Amino acid sequence: MWTLSGFADEISPDLDEQCRVLTDLGIRHIEFRSAWDTNVLDLDDDQLEKVRVTLERAGIGTSSVGSPIGKIGVLDDFDAHLVRMRRALHVARVLQAPYIRLFSFFIPKGDDPAAHRDEVLRRMAALAAEAEGHDVVLLHENEKEIYGDTPQRCLDIVESVASPKLRLAWDPANFVQVGVTPFTEGYAALRPHVEYLQVKDALLADGTVVPAGEGDGEVEATVRALQADGYDGFCSMEPHLATAGTLGGFSGEHHFRRATTAFTQILDRVGVQYR
Repeated sequence: MWTLSGFADEISPDLDEQCRVLTDLGIRHIEFRSAWDTNVLDLDDDQLEKVRVTLERAGIGTSSVGSPIGKIGVLDDFDAHLVRMRRALHVARVLQAPYIRLFSFFIPKGDDPAAHRDEVLRRMAALAAEAEGHDVVLLHENEKEIYGDTPQRCLDIVESVASPKLRLAWDPANFVQVGVTPFTEGYAALRPHVEYLQVKDALLADGTVVPAGEGDGEVEATVRALQADGYDGFCSMEPHLATAGTLGGFSGEHHFRRATTAFTQILDRVGVQYR
């Protein structure tokens, strides 16, 4: 049984509106990234408690904290970022989230990522170490322009850190945007480490984000393979159909619904059971 979730701040900055649309779509989980135009890690304790109560009242669980951890330059101060990581762990505990999404640091434009490998791995190992003793798993997302933006470097990270606290989120659109055809070039190697799906698609021609199945992200092939492999995790809608930026994207209610329908039609066609 697969479980639908989503970045509901793509619907609206208002949390009540996020919950309304998720409920109407039958989505009972949220990947919590922001509310009231405030990033999840910048919410104060009173706001975080309001989030917890609002989600609980709506009957919506938190699949993952959609944190911006690792979305800084590989040369930027890391000690301050570890403080942010500890806040992310606190948020996950309050919202009872089993996962925290993170990234593997932006590489300076024009630099060879290999020149920064040792520092990236040091930082990723330190983040995984912070998660020890917490009932949470960190999910590395393959964002463009970070160290782990290709299947090969995603594999390098997860195998080199070799921690049960660090797994992979699979984002087909982000792979496409760095010139990768995801299923063909990455699935076999990464599948043993993939624990979570980010649902969006994109065109190889220009990187434009489109609903699942309308681009070059090989979404249906991936869904079929995951079903055959016995996948039973979360599928998190992240449409990015109106705008996309470094810290997130926006779609609006209409496009969020459109993206969800596109993906559930694939699940229905393949015969995947979901809730």
